[in-house]
Amino acid sequence: MDVDLRKVRYFVAVAEELHFGRAAERLHVTQPVLSRQIRALEQELGAQLFARNRRTTELTAAGRQLLEDARPLLAAAQALCHRVRQAAHGPSAFTVGFMPGITVTGAVRAFATRHPELSVEVVRTSWDDQVQGVREGLLDVSFVRLPVDRRGLELRPLFQEPRVAVLPADHRLAGKESIVIADLASERLLQDPDAAPEWRDLPGRAGGQGAGPRPSFASVEEKLEHVATSGGVVVLPLSTAVYYTHADVTHVPIDDIGPGEVCLAWSADRRSPLLPEFADIAAGRR
Repeated sequence: MDVDLRKVRYFVAVAEELHFGRAAERLHVTQPVLSRQIRALEQELGAQLFARNRRTTELTAAGRQLLEDARPLLAAAQALCHRVRQAAHGPSAFTVGFMPGITVTGAVRAFATRHPELSVEVVRTSWDDQVQGVREGLLDVSFVRLPVDRRGLELRPLFQEPRVAVLPADHRLAGKESIVIADLASERLLQDPDAAPEWRDLPGRAGGQGAGPRPSFASVEEKLEHVATSGGVVVLPLSTAVYYTHADVTHVPIDDIGPGEVCLAWSADRRSPLLPEFADIAAGRR
């Protein structure tokens, strides 16, 4: 059976919105067209993907499984198109992604010196999309902070660094020489808990998170502004906290959690010798 990627893309939009009207607007199609495409996909797969009534739209077990598999499938398809177009015109660019606080200048300059025929470009990523560009073929390599979804990726460890708690400048813990993660148990964490998994196991963390849903941020600057204004906390790598100074926040070392790890990531499906070459440069091996 062939899977129609357009129908899969439509399905992902509905699954993420859980609302056919909003998904139709996002896709720039009419709602009846979208509904027909979803019904056709359900018929092709032989499974009901959504449970709907007048008030709610929810994923079925089959829908949840399709959503899990659909995202990497669509990313791989986009990467395929990008790489075929690139191959047709010859490799002329090499694009490096990097997370805030990570300095990539030395590796990029060294690589560019070796390959003057390439335009070596850099693109800043964020916690939410640090491997997405690699999967979609938009980035050749990316400096990432663990943890990440490792599926389909090659990862080369580069270095580790301490993690710190970023607090309002007038916080009760501000000015301390160091703290332990339990000191944050009653605080509201203003970031994806996957970035500080040790926080999940703290007694009382549910009470600390009770001030409302965790907001979503597009940048470190937004996180710092929210820390300063709302009184929440974030856990960041030391280099990021130092790089993004803010008069109304401060950072304190956390003694009892492991360091953050930085790796270089690229697609495991690619065979270009440029990828391990850049990785060796980034790791200081050449």
